[in-house]
Amino acid sequence: MARKGCFPSGGMALFLAILLQFVSSSCESDVEILRKFKESLENADALANWDGSKSPCNGDHEEWQGVLCENGFVWGLQLENMGLGGVIDVDVLVELRNLRTLSLMNNNFNGNLPNFTKLGSLKSIFLSNNKFYGEIPSNTFNGMLSLKKIHLANNKFSGSIPESLTTLPRLMELMLENNEFEGPIPHFPQIDRLKVFDVSNNQLVGEIPRNLSHMNPSAFSGNENLCGQPLKPCRAKGNLSVGTIIILSILVAAALAALVAVVIILRHNRTPQESDQTPSITSLNRMEEGQSTVAVVGSSPPDQSKKSDQSVRLTFLKESNDRFDMTDLLKASAEILGSGIFGSTYKAALNDGKVVVVKRFRHMNNLNREEFNEHMRRLGRLNHPNLLPIVAFYYRKEEKLLVSEFMDNVSLSVHLHGNRSRGHPSPDWPTRLNIVKGIVRGLSYLYDQLPSLTAPHGHLKSSNVVLDKSFNPILNDYGLVPLITQEHAQEHMISYKSPEYKRSGRVTKKTDIWSLGILILEILTGRFPSNFLQQGKGSDTDLATWVESVLRDEQQQCERV
Repeated sequence: MARKGCFPSGGMALFLAILLQFVSSSCESDVEILRKFKESLENADALANWDGSKSPCNGDHEEWQGVLCENGFVWGLQLENMGLGGVIDVDVLVELRNLRTLSLMNNNFNGNLPNFTKLGSLKSIFLSNNKFYGEIPSNTFNGMLSLKKIHLANNKFSGSIPESLTTLPRLMELMLENNEFEGPIPHFPQIDRLKVFDVSNNQLVGEIPRNLSHMNPSAFSGNENLCGQPLKPCRAKGNLSVGTIIILSILVAAALAALVAVVIILRHNRTPQESDQTPSITSLNRMEEGQSTVAVVGSSPPDQSKKSDQSVRLTFLKESNDRFDMTDLLKASAEILGSGIFGSTYKAALNDGKVVVVKRFRHMNNLNREEFNEHMRRLGRLNHPNLLPIVAFYYRKEEKLLVSEFMDNVSLSVHLHGNRSRGHPSPDWPTRLNIVKGIVRGLSYLYDQLPSLTAPHGHLKSSNVVLDKSFNPILNDYGLVPLITQEHAQEHMISYKSPEYKRSGRVTKKTDIWSLGILILEILTGRFPSNFLQQGKGSDTDLATWVESVLRDEQQQCERV
């Protein structure tokens, strides 16, 4: 009889056999896990030796390309510079219980950031130099308490920097540069371990947290609206806040208010119907005189407050948690971007760090409120990477406001004709070709989605093409032909400059194509087509004559040199 606590000789043999089988099956499991992971990848020719003929690890020695081993287990994957794409199958990687580091830098992965929360034991994530895009949910890194290094640079991530990054107690390196992150930098309470930090070349705004002020200034460069140490102090840049301007407007209007009070007293016997008139938008009139404000509310008598509140409500066109109201716009700091044929355009920085563009339109009286709202909702349903989404709008009979996203690289017109010394480089030829392709894609989408409009864009020109951070073209001011009053449209909109309109007095679907041709020639020559875009019906100069004049000017300049 065997002693207590000991296996009989036959039992020991059976136990050893089971143990060996378990170890063997574990090794086979790593083989199958990695091969399954490989199947989710595209262009995986570099992983040709992941064939299962041998185990990935031999002690601390790696037998498979890109596999990092320790004590016979896979503890890391370093699959860099391999041209890989496809899906990063996190559910498969979960089965690699000893996985601690994952590096897929310099590949072609795209889409949203995978849900790495399931890999709670990871210490390092390296995904820089890929094509990831979209917002990273705030809770993405919750519970990943072992994470020390996160490199997400040189992608197209957008939205806010996820707050869950600030909860990582061991974080040592955070590289987020060259993306499209926006909003303020979150506060990192546990700063003692954070040694490498870079959020340069994003769209961040607001004051840099004080406990990051010791970082190198280059870690924050390329974010025009960031301030505070180690960058410039946070103070006004010559622009009064909208609220301040409104207060000044109220002071200026004080005398008029007294006069109005006298008139009301003298006409006290008027009926409520006669006196119940919503006040005009006086502050918007001041915008056209050069004051930087996006205020749209005049002061209202107390008994009209409810009606006034309803009249200044923004209507949002897309479901989003990132909303604001007119009060937020009133508190925003603003600067004038320009004054066009329809009105002025303003850049407004909201208190939460979001930056929007507000455009005022004064000649949109073609449709009543219901028709206008329906058309705007139709435009709001459009979704294409080469169209600038309309975030929200404001309707009033005399005034219309359209709110859209802000693009850092401003308009194509600025880069073609602007001052090079002010940081607006002229696009090179590959960039110009990419811009033309993007414009065509956006225009084609408009034709597919707005078939009932005679000119789906209607106002295509270089100043209505804005450029994102990567110089991709984004069409703006599209689909507005039905809204603009006929007289103003004939005088100013590009659709009414076309040969078709000059011959027949009618706008047709060909007009946008004509505008596209003019725009392509402008991009190729770098010359502004003033003869075709001037007020009225345009000159009689034909395209051939214009191109010949450009070539002749170029030749004369070369001869002088």
